[in-house]
Amino acid sequence: MGEALWDVLPEGKKIGGAPANFAYHVSQFGFDSRVVSAVGNDELGDEILEIFREKQLKHQLERVNYPTGTVQVTLDGEGVPCYDIKEGVAWDNIPFTDDLKRLALNTRAVCFGSLAQRNEVSRATINRFLDTMPDMDGQLKIFDINLRQSFYTREVLRESFLKCNVLKINDEELVTISRMFGYPGIDLQDKCWILLAKYNLKMLILTCGTNGSYVFTPGVVSFQETPKVPVADTVGAGDSFTAAFCSSVLKGKSIPEAHKLAVEVSAYVCTQSGAMPVLPDALRNRLDD
Repeated sequence: MGEALWDVLPEGKKIGGAPANFAYHVSQFGFDSRVVSAVGNDELGDEILEIFREKQLKHQLERVNYPTGTVQVTLDGEGVPCYDIKEGVAWDNIPFTDDLKRLALNTRAVCFGSLAQRNEVSRATINRFLDTMPDMDGQLKIFDINLRQSFYTREVLRESFLKCNVLKINDEELVTISRMFGYPGIDLQDKCWILLAKYNLKMLILTCGTNGSYVFTPGVVSFQETPKVPVADTVGAGDSFTAAFCSSVLKGKSIPEAHKLAVEVSAYVCTQSGAMPVLPDALRNRLDD
């Protein structure tokens, strides 16, 4: 749930937004996924709907009287994206509809971030969706924090920590959170254990770029090295990691197995241009074993 937008890259525009990336990769592993967002009554909105149809990506996108979102993306020398995210756009104004309520009542896993909560309309919709989901065994409420520009507050983050049961965060975001919430002077792993316990999380996923990634659960830590691959760009790599990890857990795989697949999928996405490449069969079929 969250932003549906166009990433305007130096070579042209590409469909963007973490929810689309996540839902697309989850669908590649055979799950019935949905992108929940809003687009404008404009040509850019029409084009997003057309691309979702082409990719056979199911969605619940409301058309609203705001422009479809765009993000100006520039890549630095390492291929790492820098974002200029336009405000007052459609995905800031996702309405909570009867259709969305029905979807919430039939949802096993949801992924949401901080960016789509910058506006109170979409924030209220995301919170209502999370509250409407019925409690069930194995349910995942994944807060992929995705701090962008200055579009987050301590209050929004705290509320999301309380509503999620899986937190995904990178090392830079963890430093920011530690400053905001007062966990200075302790190492990254200790900060993760504090967050896991304080918010009663099932899992905390910490990604550290080229320095590997961790999955903390009450009692077990999984660590995976980051594979060295030729990088085309890193757009959407984190979303593909989350999607592969979530899909693996839903299929009953162990945390280390889920973590290993997530790392391999995100590494492959880094070798491709754009956030939604078709995954090779060797990766997609891993969960059928």
